[in-house]
This record gives sequence, structure tokens and C-alpha cells, in this order.
Amino acid sequence: MAAGGVVKHIVLARFKEEVTPERLDQLIRSYAALVDAVPSMKAFRWGTDVSIENMHQGFTHVFESTFESTEGLKGYVEHPAHVEYTNEFLPLSEKILIIDYKPTSVN
Repeated sequence: MAAGGVVKHIVLARFKEEVTPERLDQLIRSYAALVDAVPSMKAFRWGTDVSIENMHQGFTHVFESTFESTEGLKGYVEHPAHVEYTNEFLPLSEKILIIDYKPTSVN
């Protein structure tokens, strides 16, 4: 598959119990700020689980970032601002799942 085209970067997370709501808010604001720090990161959205099916496997938060291409995603992963953020995010996380995909339409 070609490297060009939009790529979505999905992070599912459950944070450690000791992470305060204030610390979590700060962490999410720092994540959102990466849009301004990393040129290939085009958008950021986040939310918390509201599923009624109870199939979340303990994940409580979802973070979605949009990149211009797989090369852009690679640049994000290697970007110093992302590396610094990851060093802050990972120690506060209890469980993480990351999926990257290229959106496609069915029509």
C-alpha cells in the first residue's frame, strides 16, 4: 500500500488510579498541543468511553490524531516534542493500545 494519504493514529488508554483529574487534564492539553509542534499532525480529538456494550476491556480514554501520510506519522513518532510527551504519558498509563489506519469509504 502506498505511503501517501491520510493516516489516523488511535490510542486507547487506561490511566493509573493515582492520576488526578487535574494531572489528566494537563496531560490531554499537552497531547493536543502537539498539533502545533508537529507539522504533519493535522488534527487531534479525544474522548472517554461511553459504550453500553461493556466491551472496552478496561480502556477509558481514546485519542485520535490525523496525519497527512505514513511518512508524516513516522515524523511524529520521531519528533522531539512527541518523544518528550511520550516520556510523560507512558508512566501515567496502566494499559495502552495503539492502532494506525488509512480511512477508506465503502461507496
